[in-house]
Amino acid sequence: MQIRILFFIIICQLFITCSKQESPSPCLLDDCRQSFWIDTLSNAATFKDGYWRVKYQGLGYFTIKGMLSELKPEYVINKVPLIETQYDSDYWIIFDTLSFTVPMYSYMGWFNDKKFNTPISIGNKTYTMSQWKSQSDIYNLAGYTITRHMCIDCPYTPTLIGSYSKYNYTPSKSFYLSPQMIGDTATIFIRVLYNNDYGNRVVREEQMKLIFE
Repeated sequence: MQIRILFFIIICQLFITCSKQESPSPCLLDDCRQSFWIDTLSNAATFKDGYWRVKYQGLGYFTIKGMLSELKPEYVINKVPLIETQYDSDYWIIFDTLSFTVPMYSYMGWFNDKKFNTPISIGNKTYTMSQWKSQSDIYNLAGYTITRHMCIDCPYTPTLIGSYSKYNYTPSKSFYLSPQMIGDTATIFIRVLYNNDYGNRVVREEQMKLIFE
């Protein structure tokens, strides 16, 4: 009887071990990595404090470029990799009146402190987004707009928020830049989905803190 019990325990352990190994990485070298930087046209540089200095030089935009790990062949369909880069920011603009920065987050969560440590769900009534958008459409630095007719509390709203670069290993995203933004700070949130379809998936998140000069 004891031998049977011992044999059963060994078999269970083998199944548990196997189940842990059944989720390989979708990346070609089993190590999904990415890097992001600001295009040299913006004359941007990073400092020890972790901020990127973005200098306004007359251009109405600056560009963040990236380099992503390649996927295994089974995650590439007709030479198109199933990969996706998502962008969001905490910088909001009302073009008709003013620009302002608030710690709001969409598909990766909102935050109720300046250090972005405590996330809150979209539609939290601590924020007066409904009042703001009733007066004017609100443009996010990442390139999407919250309109006065948008339902903030609807379950589908997170799918409408954010901007995307899909199916390429070298994402490139341009962001609005104006002289009125000089002296402001912003945080760009980047989320990479290695395999944005069915199967094994790896998610990597990045933050880029900016100072406009």
